[in-house]
Parts: sequence; structure tokens; C-alpha cells
Amino acid sequence: MLRIRGALIAALVAAALPGCKIIKTPTAEEKAAAAAKDAFDPNAKVEAIWQSQAVPYFEKRAGELKDVVAAVAAGADQAGEKYGNPKKQASSPWTYAVKFTGKVVAADTQSRAATLDVDADGDGKADAKVQIGPALRGTALRDTLDFVNFNEFKNQIEWAQFGKAFNEKANTAFLSAIPRDGITGKTVTVVGAFPLPSGSDLPLVTPSELTVAP
Repeated sequence: MLRIRGALIAALVAAALPGCKIIKTPTAEEKAAAAAKDAFDPNAKVEAIWQSQAVPYFEKRAGELKDVVAAVAAGADQAGEKYGNPKKQASSPWTYAVKFTGKVVAADTQSRAATLDVDADGDGKADAKVQIGPALRGTALRDTLDFVNFNEFKNQIEWAQFGKAFNEKANTAFLSAIPRDGITGKTVTVVGAFPLPSGSDLPLVTPSELTVAP
């Protein structure tokens, strides 16, 4: 009886074996390749939307500097609804899309966080401070877009990297070509965004486009 039972168990085990699947343990190289494939690439994500979505969005959404500043003075929230991202995170400040043409009345080009003070109304005084990098402060470009959302990202780190990647794209796309010498007195045309200014500070504009007249 025991011999029959043993033979039956052996037969059942043998019948089950063809259905078993042996899973290969991935090598360290295979694990690294898979991780690299799945890794978040903020620069690639920005590159994919920059020319097709981001640049046209700012061109369409931007208001003239004097109009945006007046709207902000009248009510930051209402101005944000019109010129900013109405889907912004509740805890983040308003950012506003803006455009203007004006004369550079002062330039700080010795710092890595270089800026241009621009007179947009012809009174000889600066109306906006424009970042030309290479170090750009803030994430105004990311924050003004209404078609990107924090909830689409895995965590706060990815969201921050995504914001930084917009600044890096602006640098490589056009800011790195902006002359640092002899730019005071030149006329510039700017499209971009700025966060709600503090007190009497000038709007700090991060450009999505910037051209210098000959």
C-alpha cells in the first residue's frame, strides 16, 4: 500500500513539473538598465512640451506688463485667474504670464544669477527685472502652466526637478546666447512669467522668450 501511495505522489509531482516556470534572477547590469529605463527624466519631459505647448501657452496667456501689474495691484487672485494658472496649488504664490518691450537701463552680468533692469514705459526707470542666468531663481515658468499638475508626479522631488528643468531649457534655448557686454541701452522683447512680488520689489521675470534688438 505504501509503495502504491509513493508511486502516486511521484506521478503527481512529475505531472506538475511541466507547468512550473523558472524565473531567472536578473543580473546587476540588468537591474541597473531597468532602473535607468524607468527613471524620471525632467529635462526630457520639458523638452517634449517646450516648443509645442509651453512657448505657445505663454504667448497666448501673457498680458502687457503695465496691465498685469495694475491687475495685481487691484487683486492678486483675480489677476492670477486672468494671467496665471487658475489650477495652482493653494499653498504656492500666484505667478503671472507677461510680455513687454523696453530698454535695458541697468544690467548685473557679473553674477551667475544675472539680471537686466528694463524700462517698459519710457520713463527711464526700471519696470521689471529680467533673469538671464545661467542661475535662474524660482519656478515661475512651471507654475504658470495650467496643463501640468503636481499630482502627475511621484513626489515633491520630481516636481522640483521638473521646475528646474524649465529654467535649464530657457538657458540652453536662448539665454546663453544673450550678450553680457554692452547690453545696457539695448531694447529687449520679453515673454515670460513672474511670481507675486514682495512689497515694492520689481517683478522678477523668468523669460520663455527673450530677444535683443540690434
